[in-house]
Formats: sequence, structure tokens, C-alpha cells
Amino acid sequence: MLNKYARAFFTRVLTPFAALLIRLGISPDAVTLIGTGGVVAGALIFYPQGEFFWGTVVITLFVFSDLVDGNMARQLGRSSRWGAFLDSTLDRVADSAIFGGLALWYAGAGNSLTLCAIAIFCLASGQVVSYTKARGEAIGLPVAVNGLVERAERLVITLVACGLSGLHTFGVPGIETLLPIALWIVAIGSTVTLGQRVVTVRRESAEADAIARGGNSA
Repeated sequence: MLNKYARAFFTRVLTPFAALLIRLGISPDAVTLIGTGGVVAGALIFYPQGEFFWGTVVITLFVFSDLVDGNMARQLGRSSRWGAFLDSTLDRVADSAIFGGLALWYAGAGNSLTLCAIAIFCLASGQVVSYTKARGEAIGLPVAVNGLVERAERLVITLVACGLSGLHTFGVPGIETLLPIALWIVAIGSTVTLGQRVVTVRRESAEADAIARGGNSA
């Protein structure tokens, strides 16, 4: 849902920065790799220690590379299948690091096996939601559905909650409860989105099969 509107807005905002990187001779693939490395480092260094505020600051600085690299490729006129594959693959790596870092916190000093399990579920369900779309498209279906909680929503909800929860270390009382609430929202929303995509693929495949059978009988 957010993808449709936020991506267009940030693309316009980040276009001058993307142009600067091109002038400096930096490639889109390099931006993708550096951005993912920064997200992974921020998530796996800070989050397991409960440093949610600073971890989120670091992740936010790098997470926009997902928009910058594509913008650079379009400006250079060399968008490629390889670039799309690399970008999509490393998105999964970054997402795994974020929820993995939260799971490590709750498995350790965060002392909540329930929330550890929810964080792992968010990690796994996010991967499956992405897979359903990729697999549907691979068999020739459009998978034309805007899910309730797609990648943009998962990141915004989780990172905003993490950043705000981190203000607890600065003396803001009670705000740390936002993170567990956010994880439950992402878990439930991802489940709903998975259901939406499965139902859509089932409907589209039935329609495609019916058209194919009609064509063969003709």
C-alpha cells in the first residue's frame, strides 16, 4: 500500500542525490551492496544490545539505498535483470537482519520468548509474502493485489516503533511498549497479506487455465 505513494515521493526527493553519485562514478550495484551492508550492521550490532534508537538511525541512513540504486539505473538508462535480481535478493537479507536482530534481543536480555517467536514469525512471513509474488509472476500471473502489509509497511511500522522505543533509554517512560505492539501488527498484517496473495494467485491461475482450455478446445 505504501509502496505506491511513498516510492514516487522519495524517488523525486532522492533524484538529485542519485545524480551526484553517478557523477562521482559510483555504480548502482555498489550502492545496493553498501546499503545492505549498513542495514545489516546496524540491525545486528545495535538491536541485540537493546540500542533501538541508534540502531534505527543507522538503518534509516542506509535503507534508502533501495530507492537510490534503481533511480541511478534509470538515469543511466541501464536497468537490468541482474540489477533487479540483486536488489530483490539483498532486500531479503536486510529484512532478515532487522527481525533477526530483534529476535536476538528478546531471546537474550529482552527476556521474552514470546516476542522472540513473533519476531522470527515476522521474518519468515515477510520472506514468504515476497516469495508468493515472485513465484506467481514466475508462472506468468500478474499477482495484481495490493497487500495490507507489504515490505514498505513492514519496514515503516517496525523501524518507527524501534526508534521510538529506543527513547526509553533517554528517560521517556512507557514508550518501549510500542515495539511489541508493532511486532504483533506486522505479524498479523503479514498473515493477512499472505492470504490475499494466495487467494489472488488461485483466482488468476484458475482464470488462466480456463482461457487455456478454451483456446485448446477451439
